[in-house]
Amino acid sequence: MKQTIQRRTPKQWNSSFLALLCLAIIFILYFFSTNDLGSIPVHPQLQIFKTIFISIILEAMPFILIGVFISALLQVFVSEQTIKRMIPKNPVLGIITASVIGIIFPICECGMVPAIRKLIKKGMPLYAAVTFILVGPILNPIVFWSTWTAFRNRPEITYSRMGLAFLVALVVGLIVYRLVKTNQLRDHDEPIHHKQNKEKFKHSKHHHQHSSHKSKRPSKVIEVMGHATSEFFEMGKYLVFGAMLVGLLQTIVAQSTLISLGQGPVSSNLLMMGLGFILSLCSTSDAFVAQSFTNTFSKSSLVVFMVFGPMINLKGILMMSAVFKPRFVILLSALVFFFVLAGALLLEWFVL
Repeated sequence: MKQTIQRRTPKQWNSSFLALLCLAIIFILYFFSTNDLGSIPVHPQLQIFKTIFISIILEAMPFILIGVFISALLQVFVSEQTIKRMIPKNPVLGIITASVIGIIFPICECGMVPAIRKLIKKGMPLYAAVTFILVGPILNPIVFWSTWTAFRNRPEITYSRMGLAFLVALVVGLIVYRLVKTNQLRDHDEPIHHKQNKEKFKHSKHHHQHSSHKSKRPSKVIEVMGHATSEFFEMGKYLVFGAMLVGLLQTIVAQSTLISLGQGPVSSNLLMMGLGFILSLCSTSDAFVAQSFTNTFSKSSLVVFMVFGPMINLKGILMMSAVFKPRFVILLSALVFFFVLAGALLLEWFVL
């Protein structure tokens, strides 16, 4: 019986190449920017950049590994129907359930959008799906643990992040329930080749039913490892890119300039929201990037960075635009922007 050999797609090859390039950059920075080699002069700014860059990578890497492994297990062993059955039909209860479901299913934002498209097509309400997209990447034990580790001396920042994320997702979900009544998926019509895919799926399913029980267990393990490896490369390159930008920002830009921008009640929040949008960091590692700005920016701006970034970022906007209609993506982004900024200002005045 022939086995199908899956060839790597160009996107997977690009991810692997970027991962190797990132590892090469880390290697060069770590081994060739020290005084141990003697003959290579070290500029003080290069030393600062190397220290910031390496520290962010080393602190965040364990949480990314845990996150991608759990995400892969959920991808392979937990079906969309299981999550759908957990959402009550009552809109308020449905939004609240979707807000806290991330505690049970800690899926990174990288896998949220593709999974949510399938859930909506199978009957999940749009408001519950939107709430799950917004709060799922933040309100889960892995992100709580990483945030607590990064801000172990400032636990109020960890609690503020979780509380603000929950409230923003709750309010936005209620607004979507009240205002949006139509289908917002771009491809709500069935493709022409859908029947052919169904036939292929039936044939594949019939083929697998004749396989022995022993052959199923290794295939599941291989599938989990494949998902984990692919997601690790996908998230790792964004982490390395974000760590490099943070290192450059704190090395090139004058500290006095950052401090002047980071202490304003509005300017600091807007600046960190923009930074979170551009960097598109994984929610399991962005706390360590935010922690590097502890002495530069206000506490509320750090919370904004860790809430707005996972909810609305450049990578996520591109992914949502492929699933939802553009007008709905704009509406969702505007709502999240307004309520995150308003919530951060309230936190700065009354909590932090």
